[in-house]
Amino acid sequence: MGDGTATADLEVALEKHRTELTGYCYRMLGSSFEAEDAVQDTLVRAWRSHDKFEGRSSLRSWLYRIATNVCLDMLTAGNKRARPMDLTEATPLARAALAPRPDHTWLEPMPDARVLPTEDDPAEAAVAKESIRLAFMAALQQLPPKQRAVLILREVLAWRASEVAELLDTSVASVNSALQRARATLAERAETGAEGSVSDPLDEEQRKLLERYVKAFEGYDMTALTALLHEDAVMTMPPFDLWLRGPADITGFMTTLGASCAGSRLLPVQANGLPGFAHYKPDEEKGGFTPWAVQVLEISDGRITGFHCFLDTQRWFPLFGLPLHLEAEPDEVQQAE
Repeated sequence: MGDGTATADLEVALEKHRTELTGYCYRMLGSSFEAEDAVQDTLVRAWRSHDKFEGRSSLRSWLYRIATNVCLDMLTAGNKRARPMDLTEATPLARAALAPRPDHTWLEPMPDARVLPTEDDPAEAAVAKESIRLAFMAALQQLPPKQRAVLILREVLAWRASEVAELLDTSVASVNSALQRARATLAERAETGAEGSVSDPLDEEQRKLLERYVKAFEGYDMTALTALLHEDAVMTMPPFDLWLRGPADITGFMTTLGASCAGSRLLPVQANGLPGFAHYKPDEEKGGFTPWAVQVLEISDGRITGFHCFLDTQRWFPLFGLPLHLEAEPDEVQQAE
């Protein structure tokens, strides 16, 4: 009875840290599924070795030490997940071609609920959201693994340098040096492209912008959509390495290679601390709508600056808890008849 109670208590104590550990591993790895695998491995290791936990640090710190080691082991292959614009130049619409790259190439989207613990402090909640946005995540992937860990622990999770040094078995001076180098790398990337800004929660102007976007996209109204896009807006479509810049090429793509998306439906989702939508396009065989992409939008100065479509729906829609088919609405069936 006593052992059973202790076991249950340990399970509860470990599970309390799952969401924040998933956020940490996601920032380290850039992959939704690898992050969840890393957390599961962390909790299993903690479970198996809990009798050796001497309590010299908190359970939380001990779990972060295990998670860091798991992530560093997974990163030894040297893969740096990226966005299409990190790998190639923008492609003019006239030369647009859909060439896929392997899954491990790409920075992956993540539902907010899986990585953002409930925060009572609005400022801490805002920092947490900013630190999973696509542009920041892409910048993190350019850092060497240990610099990445130091930056996340110090800047995102607000650990003291001494705590990070103990976790990484190194000196405070080494931690401070790694943090300085990581900050310099991120500053260089910030100069090469703005990531946009999104209020938390969305302000009224941004909510109206999204309402207009849904109306324009579902109506496939390219004139209306053009009015919502920043002149330097980008569109990406992993696993394809193609990316487009500017309203003319984006809307041109949508009316040519992407023409089958006319008549689509969008359902709101929260991904990477940004507004997003589950994109369903008409299902010509079964009727209704079939999954096509998880869209993540970046916004700045009242315009959409980033329009990122993650197309591997068999992976993304279950991750976001989304149905794999939408029925047609009654009025649509009547119109079709």
